[in-house]
Formats: sequence, structure tokens, C-alpha cells
Amino acid sequence: MIDLQIRAATSADAEDVLTFWKESAEGTSISDDVNGVTRLVERDPEALILAVADGRIVGSVIAGWDGWRASLYRLAVLPSHRRRGISTALLRAADERFVALGGRRADAMVLEANETGQRLWTAAGYQREDRWRRWVKPLTG
Repeated sequence: MIDLQIRAATSADAEDVLTFWKESAEGTSISDDVNGVTRLVERDPEALILAVADGRIVGSVIAGWDGWRASLYRLAVLPSHRRRGISTALLRAADERFVALGGRRADAMVLEANETGQRLWTAAGYQREDRWRRWVKPLTG
């Protein structure tokens, strides 16, 4: 078992988070830049939860709470560190955050093509909800 630290990200982690996501996360987001990560942690300092081992980010999840919904994004684990309980530890931290804030249900964004991710979410107790589809509109040109 590795010595794992679960902690909230800070603005100083932004570059390292982006490097980690390029290696470990499926897909990209319009907010995948230093300003996007920095805005997230400045607006909600507990939302971006990191798993750190030996000073290196090995896992992440964004546990966003808007006062109404508990939403999970960017659950990712470094490929060399998968199947060691890191995603379980991150989701436990997210659940604890949501319960403390009054959350009643957590929703997870999972890419349709990410079969590994879908198996992980299923194993974590999440169920696919087919009656909903995500609709998006970029707010910048």
C-alpha cells in the first residue's frame, strides 16, 4: 500500500493538476488551463480533491457543490497507480464533503466511450441514468 495524502488543491497546484490530467484523465474540458483551475480553487477551495503520493499527484476528483446538486467531475488516477484504492479514497472524501454540505445525491459526469470509468462508477455504487442527456453551450467565442 502506498502512503497516500488526500487534500484539497490550491492555486499553486494548477500546473501540476493540468499535467496530471493530460496523462491520466479521459477527454478535455474548455476549462483545462491555469486560469480555469485557479478560478475553481479560488471560488470553492474544497472542490478539487487530490490524492498525492511521494509529492506527486496520483489522483483527482472535482466535487462541486452549488447548494442544490453535488456533482463529480474529473475522477482520474495515474495509470501506474490504478487498482490501489485511490479512486475509492477520493470518492469517500467527496461523499464526506457533500454530506457535510447537505447533499442528498451525487451526480457523476462520465464519458460515454470511457468503459473503464463506467465500470469504476458502477463498482462505486453509481447507476447510469439514461433518461437524461447533457446539453452544453460554450460561453466564449
